[in-house]
Amino acid sequence: MAILITENSRVLVQGLTGRIGRFHAQEMIDYGTTVVGGVTPGRGGTRLLGLPVFDTVKEAVARTAADVSIVFVPPPFAADAIMEAADAGIGYCVCITDGIPTLDMMRVKRYMRRYRAESRMVLTGPNCAGTISPGMAMAGIMPGHIYTPGRVGIIGRSGTLGYEAAAQLGALGIGVSTSVGIGGDPINGSSFRDHLMRFEEDPDTDAVIMIGEIGGPQEADAATYVRQRMTKPVVAYVAGLSAPPGRRMGHAGAIVSAVGESAQEKVELLQRAGITTVPDPASMGETVAAVLRKRGAPAVPA
Repeated sequence: MAILITENSRVLVQGLTGRIGRFHAQEMIDYGTTVVGGVTPGRGGTRLLGLPVFDTVKEAVARTAADVSIVFVPPPFAADAIMEAADAGIGYCVCITDGIPTLDMMRVKRYMRRYRAESRMVLTGPNCAGTISPGMAMAGIMPGHIYTPGRVGIIGRSGTLGYEAAAQLGALGIGVSTSVGIGGDPINGSSFRDHLMRFEEDPDTDAVIMIGEIGGPQEADAATYVRQRMTKPVVAYVAGLSAPPGRRMGHAGAIVSAVGESAQEKVELLQRAGITTVPDPASMGETVAAVLRKRGAPAVPA
């Protein structure tokens, strides 16, 4: 079992006919993902990579039974693409696009509230690396070969640090159940807390590593959830310990603007919630391995 995407997922690529969409669609197909078609307005009725291209997501869903969408649409049009996926009945949408205006994402968040929670599309991103359930399927831009199947979940704001965590775990003989990139923008589709809840309910995930950054309240919200509800061990790394207050660092969301948003403050909040924190990015795998050994998890190297 995995969360969000499995071997049964049927993936639709919005923006398939663009250079980036085409490249990563082929990567997903090569990984073994069931990619069933693409959407580019005005290109309906054509084929690319052996896949049918449709003018609208609604038509694509009706013809292919797609239930997952990945968005490679340029920033000015990406918000509309996300809302179109929600309207078409897509269950899970990954938005890779970077540079979507903040006001556009505020419009997306308001738009999604028209749906009842139980039928509302799950959105990760924008500005994320996507999601992979190793050995099953990939909806993203990550290097799939570094992920090995296993029982540790990954949730990260940073795509590259997510790759690093997976590589370190793999080098220690520890696999990943699902890795979820939630994106680094200040307004994104879903949070650490949302996916911690899913990993808590997943019988095939034994532990979770979350990779945070300076800026925003998400890590604090996650700490509250872990303290109150989480039974599985959580390990956390927060990037930006040396970042000065008020300085924008990389991702649009990575800026300290309020109390509790610096890396050190977040680390302290996480530790008070009983979360094991990682001192530096080179120690993510070793820290997870130590936590699993302490819990008596099987097949964890000594």
